[in-house]
Amino acid sequence: MNSIKKKILIFSVAYHPFIGGAEVAVKEITDRIKDYEFHLITVNLDGKQKKQERIGNIEVYRVGKGKIGKYLFPITAFLKASSLHKKNNFSATWSIMANYAGLAGLLFKKRFPKVPFVLTLQEGDSMPHIKKRMLPLYPLFKSIFKSADKITAISNYLSTWAKEMGARGEVSVIPNGVDAEKFKIQDSGVKIQELRKEIGVKEGEKLIITTSRLVKKNAVDQIILSLKHLPDNFRFFIAGIGEEEESLCKLTKELNIEDRVKFEGFVSPDKLPLYLKASDIFIRPSRSEGLGNSFLEAMAAGVPVIATSVGGIPDFLFDPEANPDKLSTGLFCEVDNPESIAKGVKRLIDDPKLRETIIKNAKENVLRNYDWQGVTQRITHEVFDGLN
Repeated sequence: MNSIKKKILIFSVAYHPFIGGAEVAVKEITDRIKDYEFHLITVNLDGKQKKQERIGNIEVYRVGKGKIGKYLFPITAFLKASSLHKKNNFSATWSIMANYAGLAGLLFKKRFPKVPFVLTLQEGDSMPHIKKRMLPLYPLFKSIFKSADKITAISNYLSTWAKEMGARGEVSVIPNGVDAEKFKIQDSGVKIQELRKEIGVKEGEKLIITTSRLVKKNAVDQIILSLKHLPDNFRFFIAGIGEEEESLCKLTKELNIEDRVKFEGFVSPDKLPLYLKASDIFIRPSRSEGLGNSFLEAMAAGVPVIATSVGGIPDFLFDPEANPDKLSTGLFCEVDNPESIAKGVKRLIDDPKLRETIIKNAKENVLRNYDWQGVTQRITHEVFDGLN
């Protein structure tokens, strides 16, 4: 006889097909959990998506439309959730980030106090930026943290923030992960060489890659500026789209390095491992970062990483100089310092032994601590199984 599955209601402002790290995490986790039934309320961001559909292991409901839909999400999602609760009798709600989704979860908690409220922190923006954005609702915003029965944070940095915001429930650090199997590319080298040639990398040239949304916090402009401090045989491949693309293209023209920078745009997840494998160094000199799945993916693919020591990055990136007591998994550069980036690049190229050590240690760290299967098991046992 089959037991009745517990039902979890998820609040997430964005969801497929509009995805970032948080949305990927939700799908990766729920696809692997078969003992629970998941429902999710999100915004119909472009107004073109179905009001209800099944995606993976989640029944998705869309409310509102576009930017106004995001602002009204706490109310519209709460009303939809209340209606769904009468039919499904949810065992818990789960808000993805302390934003409008968190406010929706808070309203539901106020109306149905006996239903456990789980909050997951995935924020990548700086704390001052988040505070400024939520300023009109700041007292209510802080109540999200105080009302959550359990909080999971993808990094120690966000865990500390939760406690500073007055969290009363248990706070656990459970990171995002990677599907390590996708990045275990066994290739003769032919496809990689063909890809390098296709994107304009000549024999003897070095390829730097970043996989980033083109937004201010990811500091792609600093990588472009660093090319002026590197030999002409270094090329830069940008996989990503975003609001800063036009200004970044303009910067390459001003520096007269258009022939060294390729804006590829969106790269599908199934093609990304090969692009990473074809690259020599991964760089993202973030100005703020919750954790950063892109770093973990590069590490899983065997690409050495250069990053800043901000937010959740120090949880997994250990620089041999900054962390002499730990196994080296990458190099740190300074925030907004192109020369520091170039220095790290030269070090990885000039010291093959250090490069190989970093690649080996980073890959082992990701496989051991950041595989989605292990992350899902932790979410299941430490969070959902402990709900009343």
